[in-house]
Formats: sequence, structure tokens, C-alpha cells
Amino acid sequence: MASRKSAVLKNNEEETEEKQEEEEEEEVSDSPTEVKMSQIIMPCHCNHRQELCVGQLLKWIDITACLSAERHAMSPCVTASMDDINFEHTIRVGQVVSIKSKVNRAFNSSMEVGIQVSCEDLFSGDHWKVCHAYATFVTQRKETGERVLLKPIVPETQKEQLEYSLAAERRRVRMLHDDIIKDLLTHGCIQQGDSVEFSNAVAAEKTKVESVELVLPPHTNHQVNTFGGQIMAWMVNVATIAASRLCQTHPTLRTIDMFTFRGPSQIGDRLLLKAIVNNAFTDSIEVGVRAEAYQDLGTNRHINSAFMIFEVLDDHGKPCTLPRLQPEPLEGERRFQEAIARKKIRLDRKYIISRKQCEVPLSVPWNPRNQVYLSYNNVSTLKTLASRKKWRLSSEKDKVRLYSLEEKTMLSFRVDTEVDVPAHTAFSLLAELCNRPSWDTYYQKCDLIHQVDDDDFLYHVVTPSVHPSSLGFLSLAKSGEGIHQDFILLASKRRPCGSGDSYVIALRSVLLTSHPPTEGCNRGEVLCAGFIIQDTKNNMSLVKCIISSILKLHLSHLLHP
Repeated sequence: MASRKSAVLKNNEEETEEKQEEEEEEEVSDSPTEVKMSQIIMPCHCNHRQELCVGQLLKWIDITACLSAERHAMSPCVTASMDDINFEHTIRVGQVVSIKSKVNRAFNSSMEVGIQVSCEDLFSGDHWKVCHAYATFVTQRKETGERVLLKPIVPETQKEQLEYSLAAERRRVRMLHDDIIKDLLTHGCIQQGDSVEFSNAVAAEKTKVESVELVLPPHTNHQVNTFGGQIMAWMVNVATIAASRLCQTHPTLRTIDMFTFRGPSQIGDRLLLKAIVNNAFTDSIEVGVRAEAYQDLGTNRHINSAFMIFEVLDDHGKPCTLPRLQPEPLEGERRFQEAIARKKIRLDRKYIISRKQCEVPLSVPWNPRNQVYLSYNNVSTLKTLASRKKWRLSSEKDKVRLYSLEEKTMLSFRVDTEVDVPAHTAFSLLAELCNRPSWDTYYQKCDLIHQVDDDDFLYHVVTPSVHPSSLGFLSLAKSGEGIHQDFILLASKRRPCGSGDSYVIALRSVLLTSHPPTEGCNRGEVLCAGFIIQDTKNNMSLVKCIISSILKLHLSHLLHP
């Protein structure tokens, strides 16, 4: 009981700290694409537990996001996809849900809209987050068949600049999403699930649900297409029934994997919604849902798919153990294995993103299945750190400025300097880590272990050891003094995706079973380091060198050799 209480207190303290940090960093934005919606929850919006139906929430989210997209495009837009959504809290009758959306970035004919959902209790005055999401919208073609080309977003605040920059990285992850699953299954990177018969296993066939909906005028948007939020709500409904048939109780929807809209439907279409439990894990259920549209004599058109994760909670809010599933032969086995792959991706992503800066070890195990998310986190961590407001100027020498930043147990440094070369040249020179020992005495050795793809590389780096100085700080050991330290670094190198982007070289430690600590070296770790390079006037560039954790004192060494 005492340990549970301390865990609750710790979680509350962490939430309070995060809320304080958000309040300190919040900036006033006059973005013309920002849309806000507030709704008081009525019984007609809720399920039997008097909690807001997720399907209804998805409708409101889609409406708000679409208004933001159309405000920017000044033309009709449709939902192309909705990224993964994790529902952190439920919302009850009488509470107020607030939805805020804003276009983060526009590409040629598509744009990313960021959505924040929060809840307010009118009687206690409490506010809390419910979920956040990223939706992709595309413009409708003109009557001539031409695409509507979008004007670029001009970020104004630091937060908007960060979201603008990370939108390109999220787009990269989005485009690789399906390939990750295929790669896991093709190369056998997942453990094969045990799908043999169990005495208490529930046959997957018993969880099948099919429902037909006739698209009527109230179900369509102002473009006379079936409203995307309505389709999502219908999909949630059949998925909930399928999950209920397995657990024989009322499940709670926790996560929705990416929605992808493959095509439109119109008034008069029949929507055939199919759901089945793909796999049942110890305390969660994955349900696959497919939406098809058809006319009276036409063929079925696949217009949407999604995967939804349910839990069954006991009276204390803890997940219950669930029955096992006996999959159908062939197609059922395929869905069973793909569900295992998706769960592994979710767990890897959660492990990477949710780690606190003070956790030991700092390094995350690297393997092909978590590469895309680890790379995204590597770049986003560096960009987020660079965008912090609390950097303090510590010293300046010969137009080289040293900044420091203290955050809880972490101490970070940033060195800003303007160099007389274009940004693309500076990037090319700094990105060649294997050449770094020739100009940086700190890097005594740097070897390329593996080129993951065109943008991500794994290196083995050897540096001098560090030890406490007489002033109480860490300092570099002199040549031949003490033992060395080595690092396994993931280097994520990014060229600008469009105007306003910087060149980025993000570094962080990872664990590789094939490369244990070198004999005679201590294994060092760095949570976040790298370079952000921006073009300035007259073919010059501003180079920001950022470093955190164990390598932080090297920067003061560079400034004061």
C-alpha cells in the first residue's frame, strides 16, 4: 500500500513539474489558423458509464482540425490520416472538453494540423490533458483537376518554430509507417506468437462484427463527402463490440493506431464496417477495423483501416488479465503476427519517448525495429533543447558565445558561433564524423559501425577520460593519464526539408550488443548532443553546438584551451 501511494505521489509531482514547465514556456500566438472548440458533455454524448464516447470526441477533433486546415488553404480540405492517439484520461458528464487546433506546417498540397485536447471540471476548477494528435489534411482538386498549392506557414513563436521544424520529421516517420511493419515480418525481427489452441482461448471468429451504415445528408460535410469524424466514430463502435465479445465486459479504448483514409464516400453510399480481434495480450486487445463503401450494384471500395487497443479496468483502475485468442487459419495468423509487430513498435516508441533525462542508463538499445522512432526522438530532442527559453549567456570570446542551461539534474551547454562558410558547406564538414579527430582533439578515434540509411549512422567514438577537478567540476584528463571512455553514437543527419529549416546533426548514445565497452575504456553516455546550422547573410552560417550530460564540459575546454 505504501509503495502504491508513493508511486501515485511521484506521478503527481512529475505531472505538476511538466505543467509548470509548459506554463513557463507558453507563448501568446496570433496564428490565423488556430481554432478552438469547447463542448459541455451531455448524457447523449456518453456511454453507459457516463463517460464521453471516443467516437464523439473524434468527430469534434476532426471538425476542429478541418477548420484550421481550410482557414489556411482557403479551399475545401479532406482528412488524409490521423496519427496515433493515446487517450490519457476519460471525460465524464458535466465536464467541459476543450479542443485547440493549429496548422503546424504546409507542404505542397498537404498540411499537418496539431490538436490538443484538454478537460475542465467546472466544480473543482481542475484542468488536465486528455490527448494530443497530429492530422494530415489535403486540399481538394480544382474543377480543372489541378492541385491547390498551399502557401507556406510562417512560424512566429519559438513553440511554433519547433512544431514547424518537427513536422518534417514526423512526416518522414508517417511515410515509413507501413514499411516498418512489413520489414519486421519479412526479416523475422519479432518473436513468433504462440497461437496454438488453449482450453480457455476464444475463437477469433466469435469476435467478428459487421455493420452497414447508409450515408445520409447529416453524415456528410460541407463538401457532400462522408464526414471523416463520422467514419471514425462508426469504426470505434464496431471495434468496441468486437473487443466486448472477447472479454465479455465493457472495455476501455486506450490507443488508436494511425487512421489512413484511402478514398472518399458520398451520400447514398453504404458503408460496410468490419471488425475482428487480431490478438489478445495479457492486458490489452488489438482490434482491426476496415471500412468499405459501395453503391447498389457497384464493387466495394476500401476507404479506411485502423487498429484500436482496448483495456479492461478493475474497480481500482488497473488493467485486468484477458482471455487468450485462437486466430483463424491463414489470414487470422497473419493478423495475429502483425498485431505482435505493432505492439513491439508501440512499446519501443513508448520506451524511447517516455524516458526521463535522469534515467540510467541514458542509452536505449538500438535495433532495426526501433530505428525510425529512435532517429525521430534523437532529432526532436536536440531541436527541443535548442528551443528552450532558459539558456543563460555564460561567457563570450571572439564572437563565440557560451550558454548554459540547468534543468533538474541535467546541465547543458550551447556554443554559438558564426562561420565564414555557407550552411551546406559547414554541414558537409561537420557531418563527416570519421574526420572529426583531425580537427577536434577530444575525438581521439571515430569509426563508422553501420550506415543505417542515407540519414542515420552508427559510430564508435573514443575520447579522453574525465575526472573531478580541484574546483569540483569534471575536466579532461591529460594525454596518457587515466583510462579512456568510448561511446556508441547514433548520428541522425538532416538537410533542410524546406525554407526555414536548419541543417541538423543529432547525436545520442545507444546500446549495441555487438559492441560492448572497449577493453581499457569506460563506456560513456550522452543523452543529447549535436549541431544546428542556419544560413545567415553574405554566405555565412550560424553554428550552434549543443551538448548535454557527460560531454558537457568539453565545450568550455574548446572556449578556454
